[in-house]
Amino acid sequence: MQYFSLIFLAVIVEGIITYIKEFFVKGRFQWQLLISILIGVFVAVAYGVDIFALVGLNSFIPYLGSVLTGILISRGSNYIFDLVKSIATAQEKAI
Repeated sequence: MQYFSLIFLAVIVEGIITYIKEFFVKGRFQWQLLISILIGVFVAVAYGVDIFALVGLNSFIPYLGSVLTGILISRGSNYIFDLVKSIATAQEKAI
């Protein structure tokens, strides 16, 4: 399970960093991206959605899991589908 946790966190961090790099396109701030993130975080916190807790990773910082989950949700359903597929593959390999 430890290997799965490391792979899971690595995929999450890579996805969030890639997403943050999209804030500036050709020197212009993409405000739509910020709105998307704020909505995703609001929805995840409001409904208590925490993908990290679902895979057994609990944070010592309240709401951190929900905030990060909101950022992931804001990327859209295609990203979440690919993420779930990657997690399932990593989990199978770790077993």
